[in-house]
Amino acid sequence: MLPSRRGHPARVPAALALLLATAAAGALTACGDSGGLRSAGATPAAQSPARLWPDLTPASSPAYDIGEVDNEVVKGVAVPGGDIREADPVAAVRAEITAHPDDYEGDKAPYRETARRMADCGSDGSDGSGGERGRCPVLRPYYRDLTGDGRPEMTLGFRLLPEKLTAVRVYTVEKNRLVRVMSYDDAVSAVELAGRTVIVRSPSEVAGYEYRLQWTWDPDQRAMLLTSDEMLRTDDGGKHTKRPSAAPSPSPSASAR
Repeated sequence: MLPSRRGHPARVPAALALLLATAAAGALTACGDSGGLRSAGATPAAQSPARLWPDLTPASSPAYDIGEVDNEVVKGVAVPGGDIREADPVAAVRAEITAHPDDYEGDKAPYRETARRMADCGSDGSDGSGGERGRCPVLRPYYRDLTGDGRPEMTLGFRLLPEKLTAVRVYTVEKNRLVRVMSYDDAVSAVELAGRTVIVRSPSEVAGYEYRLQWTWDPDQRAMLLTSDEMLRTDDGGKHTKRPSAAPSPSPSASAR
């Protein structure tokens, strides 16, 4: 019977042990040269935010009413079968004009030309989709699910004349009623829809910059909330800085910056 090596391992000659150790060291060095971890240098120490004026009394209410939540039933506009595609977009604009006569009616109203051109949209609003090409100020509506309930919302725009502004509105349907869930007026460069977000781009007074504002659906408020307000560079590959917070964000009925 061969002797057991569990308690007494066989001895290795000294020369052979030295040779094995040298070979093992060489193998480890080779591994390090082919994909091993290497130091990237010293990393800067993390810094926590520095709170300014810790003794400042916290504000208990906002200084400005900027209309954070817009959820309002549009009166007088039918939604046949609860399908928002069947609602008349021009009728929705006419309802808003009726609800805000100071903005649209009279020679001194800021958007008086919009009200006058609504006559070019037709008495039944059937040609509202041609607003981009004719005198009708109502632009073509777009339909996309912005709330995540599987049904489309209506994103609508119309010109605010003679100020050369654009009104952006989002409508949904609740209990077969047309409900406005977003409202914003500005000098608009572009409007985009991404997921449950409406993105509005506007020109800035600062050369090389533009404003980008994002509204995102909030299920608790049942409205599109302003979730991002940024100033972006337009000439350096998209680097951006936050818009100064000292100036209040424009209200849904604010004029151009």
